[in-house]
Amino acid sequence: MTIELKVAVSRTKEGTMPRHTRTSPNKGFLGVSAGALAVLETLLDGRPRTRVRIADMIGVARSTVALRVDELVSAGLARFEEDPVYSGGRPSMRIQLVPDSRIVLAVDIGANHAVTGLVDLNSRLIVQRRREVDVATRPEEILSWVMDAAASLLAGKAWDVSRLAAVGVGLAAPIEHATLRPINPPIMPLWDGFDAVSWFQGRLDVPVLVEKDVNLMALGERRLKWPKTQNLLFAKLSTGIGAGLILDGKLYRGEQGTAGDIGHVRLSRDMDTPCHCGNHGCLEALASVPSLIAKLQGEGQGLESGSDIIELLKAGNIDAVQAVRQAGRDLGEVLASTVSLINPSVIVIGGSLASVGEHLITGVREIVFARAMPLSTKGLSIVQAAPGSNAALIGAGVLAVNHVLHAT
Repeated sequence: MTIELKVAVSRTKEGTMPRHTRTSPNKGFLGVSAGALAVLETLLDGRPRTRVRIADMIGVARSTVALRVDELVSAGLARFEEDPVYSGGRPSMRIQLVPDSRIVLAVDIGANHAVTGLVDLNSRLIVQRRREVDVATRPEEILSWVMDAAASLLAGKAWDVSRLAAVGVGLAAPIEHATLRPINPPIMPLWDGFDAVSWFQGRLDVPVLVEKDVNLMALGERRLKWPKTQNLLFAKLSTGIGAGLILDGKLYRGEQGTAGDIGHVRLSRDMDTPCHCGNHGCLEALASVPSLIAKLQGEGQGLESGSDIIELLKAGNIDAVQAVRQAGRDLGEVLASTVSLINPSVIVIGGSLASVGEHLITGVREIVFARAMPLSTKGLSIVQAAPGSNAALIGAGVLAVNHVLHAT
């Protein structure tokens, strides 16, 4: 059964970001003041704290913290609990986050899948639903399924749509950051210029963020496995090839949002191989899953998808092992230059072929450690993405949660 989620939407002039409902001009999307949000951030690690401790952490008077805590409790974002280790005198009260008091809708859409889920204020994925889709499916059809799935997930938790604070959407496409629209997406052509923000805000009166999937994978992997890492690069090798960059603890997009578009860097070998972007010799033309399928088919292997390559690798097929190892070397050639330029401490390799483990990563390490300067690789970790981590979905949640926590 389809559950209608539509609520009233504030309209603005064409081409501008729609306004979002707030309880007052001085309060953010969670309905509390910026000062209260500063207190809330001290609780996001899940540890209850006393007002005295919070005052010390954010450097304000205890009386100010008390007012802000009362604001959070009144909004249902936090609650009081007795300190179990306190002894003597009046019981000491600690303040604890209520993580599912507000949730965000996280969406991950690729060439052949759509996944949606509910994420709490701790950026924890609560529940999700997945559907296989075809690249030729129109955006409106896919997003209609997303809305139906979201309604079903909310109903399953007996949650009202008013609990929803924001939407984070990931697309396997270049995103122009100024407009949040995909621009000339090579593997999702029907999404070119599609305004997902307006589409969602015609149905939900909440902030909507759109980001390319590899950026969200970087955010998700950092949240899951590398929370203290300030400089991380996530490289995805699948139908396309791209990278997401976390620099000084923040997502780095570049001027137009194209930072990390390494799939169309030209390699030093096979420079005549045509790429769908119109150039020749691109990394994506030589090392992506479709290019590997074509190569192995040319060598007499009967296969049609990336999963067939994985099966060949598991069986120890020498042609598949050599092809994937070379793809790792090709990726490593680009990443070696990137390491010298931005000096990350962690490189995470993800995508469909990363699940096969060392064949791909060995090729990457071979080239990166041979070509990058020793100081830039000192302490560098090149690792496989967490299998089955839903990094893009969690990253979409992180993006949306960060927005509602910091927008005032």
